Amino acid sequence: MSGAEHTGVTWHEDHQARTVALNVAGRYATIGSQLLLGLVMLPFNTRHLGASDYGLWMLAASFVAYFPVLDLGYGVAMERFVAHYRTRRDAPAISEIASTLVFLFAGIGLLALAGIGVLAWNMGGWFDLDPDRARTGGIVMVLVAAQFAFGLPFAIYGAVVNGFQRQYLNAVVGTAVAVAVAAVNVAVVLGGGSLIQLVAAMTATRMIGFLAYRMNAYRVFPPLRTRPSLVRVSRLREVSRFSIYMLIQDLSVKANYAADPIVIAAALSTGAVAVWTVAQRLADVVLQLTNQLNYVLFPIVVDADTARREERLRDLLVQGTRLSLATTLPVAGALALLAHPVVVGWTGQEFAAAALLVQILGLVVIVRVGTWTASTVLQGAGRHRLLSLSNLAAAATNIVLSIVLVRTHGLPGVAFATLVPVVLRALAVVVPVACGRVGLPVARFAAAAVWPAAWPAVITLGALALVRDAAGSSLWQAVLLGAAAGLVYAGLFLGVAIGRSDRHRYLGKLRTMIRGPALEAA
Repeated sequence: MSGAEHTGVTWHEDHQARTVALNVAGRYATIGSQLLLGLVMLPFNTRHLGASDYGLWMLAASFVAYFPVLDLGYGVAMERFVAHYRTRRDAPAISEIASTLVFLFAGIGLLALAGIGVLAWNMGGWFDLDPDRARTGGIVMVLVAAQFAFGLPFAIYGAVVNGFQRQYLNAVVGTAVAVAVAAVNVAVVLGGGSLIQLVAAMTATRMIGFLAYRMNAYRVFPPLRTRPSLVRVSRLREVSRFSIYMLIQDLSVKANYAADPIVIAAALSTGAVAVWTVAQRLADVVLQLTNQLNYVLFPIVVDADTARREERLRDLLVQGTRLSLATTLPVAGALALLAHPVVVGWTGQEFAAAALLVQILGLVVIVRVGTWTASTVLQGAGRHRLLSLSNLAAAATNIVLSIVLVRTHGLPGVAFATLVPVVLRALAVVVPVACGRVGLPVARFAAAAVWPAAWPAVITLGALALVRDAAGSSLWQAVLLGAAAGLVYAGLFLGVAIGRSDRHRYLGKLRTMIRGPALEAA
């Protein structure tokens, strides 16, 4: 049966600007709600559960924190192949890959759950817990693991939705589930429920949410079928040739940014780890706040690569990089300049040493976000092997440099050890190879993508450097100064830097987003 025979399937995006805007807005809504709920629920739970029960809960959950690695890179691979076969209008191929990975993930989830059960059975002996606490911790660990094990095969349905460029539907579900879980949390705790009852209720709520992801998949792709009869070893081999490099990349990223606290603890102290964590958390927040556009570009890149639309790939590389830099430069730059009042105002004077780390890690964020579109082009347009192996080399370099520099330069040495391989990889591999892939000279790329976003940042951040002392040690004054700098930057970027033709283009896209497809067609 050909794809053209299927009704109710959007095989091609006629209003991609509006779809991208919805996807980015949906991701921001999900992240914003999760951050807000996290800020509210953490003190609520610690106050009502007490340090002992809350600590036991977090200890049990920490064993399951590495479960996402068990997708073995197949989650991103599924998204890639859905986008690929969507462009080809090959509905049976999508169903065969989905069926193969759903049942593979179900098996992996059951094996992982069994392994966690063994760990939970022996929890008391490992952590010197009394029998009652050991039993409670073991049950909590199994409940948390069951949530991840049950959710693993449902991740495939989420990948189908993403591959059809409908990430905003998953964002709606994610936001609704987060709010529902928080409401259940409050209700059970205020109702006097035990820790086991609390975790069981939250786990059940999240499992119901998984069903909504499945409904979304059938909504965007009604012909989808996931049956044992559609499992194909050939499809598994096809997807594995891509997923293995996604696994390498995922492990490299985790090693790159998770090994630093271990190195610091071994060479310095747990107090130094706390200082590092403050800086790293701030950098991670900026990364998440300024990088949402790139998360929705992947299926679009795959679509353009499959259709051999080289001009489209060039445009995605230039526009995505320019907008990514325009988003991250004022935010990460302002945070670096105002690091001291932000850190002291947020965590207190005892963590003031984190300010220098924030400045260095802010540069890391700028480089990562600024080159993320280039990485997405490489990942979606046939250069994923080089991308993954270069990421692995950067992670290894980071670890070695951290071990060397932490003893001579302390925490700033570890921050520089993170910055150096990121910059080298960006300049030597990611940017030039991405430009070569789309047939764009690096000098033209710099002039079209980097310079329009960079020079307004130089002026804006230079002015901010002159007045930053006005913030003193006040977090809110620092936020106001940063917001004012952001407005100045936006005026320079949109009003002067991008030029009249691009400004008209952006305004045209904006009108398309506001009017919607129906009015635009009329």
